Amino acid sequence: MIPKTAELLQILPSQISETTANSPPKDDKSWQQQQADALREPARLLQQLALPDSLLAAAEAAGARFSLRVPAAWLARIEKGNPTDPLLRQILPAAEELRSSTAFSTDPVGDRAARAAPGLLHKYQGRVLLMTTGACAIHCRYCFRRHYPYSDDSLLTQLPAALDYIRTDNSIHEVILSGGDPLSLSNSRLAQLIQQIQTIAHVKRLRIHTRTPVALPERIDAGLLEVLNTVKLQSVMVIHCNHPEELDEQVLEALSALRQCGLTLLNQSVLLKGVNDNVDILSHLSQRLFSAGVLAYYLHQLDRVEGAQHFEVPDTEAIALHDALRQQLPGYLLPELVREQRGVGAKTPLQEVCRP
Repeated sequence: MIPKTAELLQILPSQISETTANSPPKDDKSWQQQQADALREPARLLQQLALPDSLLAAAEAAGARFSLRVPAAWLARIEKGNPTDPLLRQILPAAEELRSSTAFSTDPVGDRAARAAPGLLHKYQGRVLLMTTGACAIHCRYCFRRHYPYSDDSLLTQLPAALDYIRTDNSIHEVILSGGDPLSLSNSRLAQLIQQIQTIAHVKRLRIHTRTPVALPERIDAGLLEVLNTVKLQSVMVIHCNHPEELDEQVLEALSALRQCGLTLLNQSVLLKGVNDNVDILSHLSQRLFSAGVLAYYLHQLDRVEGAQHFEVPDTEAIALHDALRQQLPGYLLPELVREQRGVGAKTPLQEVCRP
């Protein structure tokens, strides 16, 4: 849908200040310590954000099913005292998660059926997805892998089987690092993994799917940039950002540093009720991303994972919203509205899914 992505990114106007364009963000703590110190107790979250105690019982009950995890960088962007803040809604365990629905499941996109080897999913022609780790810098309440059995896919011990599978299938030209979040790996571990992938002659492209530059921008340190600068494969990083308020100056610094590694930067968002189901918010998001050197890629209709029912926007509303967005944006800023369907060999435009 987005032609000549690399060429478009090369001609992006520089809208990031010279003081931030050439260096990754700094912090007194290492990114590892920042990740380890992520807030995990609902009571502390409510206290720090001046939210009512009436939310606590539901937050603790929902958090017992899928734990709370939010780094300080994300917390700092949330408006205190506002229980409807769009960034808060994405991370606060809520009573709605405890309700069940027959339309929602623990494996909404068929990951388990696509498991070709330990830690390796093969859904689409020409590319495979490597489950690098189950760890994430942040726990998003709508996460479609919130029930994934990561303990069955220990990459450290089972990586040889996944690499052997890739070696024996010369139709595989792209390896996607996912999880969890691949940037939760140490720089040395990530470098070793990429080097092993690069030894496979028929692999031409590396794609990294990550929420970390937005959730924990401290992770984009000098060591990571050095690793990324040495990648020989054509490299794409797909970040995950749902709302323009996620893009503070520290995140923009991180994205600028990543761009200078020669990465093609794309964004995928999830359409979420009460977060970004608004044409002006989505328009602002695409334009702000573009100013930071990131092209809108996908706007996902919610994957129907158990516990996320309250985030779903009806398909007819989603299509109408996307049509309105098309009227506001040039084509290269318009993300494609898609749904991932179990057993289907590509993401499907929502308009086709809903076609009579």
